Amino acid sequence: MSSPTLPDWPHLFRPGEADAPVLLTLHGTGGNEQEIARLASRLDPRAGVLSPRGRVREQGMARWFRRLSEGVFDVDDVVARAGELAGFIGAARTHYAIGDRTLVAVGFSNGANIALATAMLHPDVLSRVVALSGMLPFADRDEAVDLHGVHVTTLNGREDPMAPIDSVVHLVTVLRAKGADVDLTSETVGTASRRRTWSSPPRRCVRRADHLQWGAPGHGVAAVPSGRSEPPEGFASRKLSATSSTG
Repeated sequence: MSSPTLPDWPHLFRPGEADAPVLLTLHGTGGNEQEIARLASRLDPRAGVLSPRGRVREQGMARWFRRLSEGVFDVDDVVARAGELAGFIGAARTHYAIGDRTLVAVGFSNGANIALATAMLHPDVLSRVVALSGMLPFADRDEAVDLHGVHVTTLNGREDPMAPIDSVVHLVTVLRAKGADVDLTSETVGTASRRRTWSSPPRRCVRRADHLQWGAPGHGVAAVPSGRSEPPEGFASRKLSATSSTG
């Protein structure tokens, strides 16, 4: 598995305001970088947005890493893909002159899991995560490094079989044991309503992740592969020749 370069990785970018954070939005299985990017304006209209697409394919759907069956992750692939995402973040910081602005990952389901994995393995690259319907991505393996300085907010449905609440409690236990600062929030929702409920999570979740302020939206550019649909409103289109990898 080769590590992709930034031009080979379909993604969107909007710089936002210089004194605002950058939200790294990570879609769930079957989603894409355009859908999840629309969430950013609900969380912080001033923020920059960096929204890559998952490079793994499962029955034609985009994902962030392979799984062996429903709820059973290929942990070796999780570790490798988290390393890829960390490399993407570093390249994007340089290419888009993001500098030392705070980066907050906001991920849903599979996107939440890759955000958690990246923060737990590469906290020097990603130390702020808002995980919507996420769970521990390493099964029973002890992969996480020292997480002092890492801040995680988790939002989960107490009746969601895709991310059972017991697994979420286990995730929080592991994060705290490694030194992370964690906020756990749960709602009485299940699979049928999980997308609707998390489509506009409370702003306090991202504010908690880095004490954000709220203001007017910025403007920006988007990098999308040739032949694909246009980016969300507020992003200007920039065509790339490469398409996403099958992983």
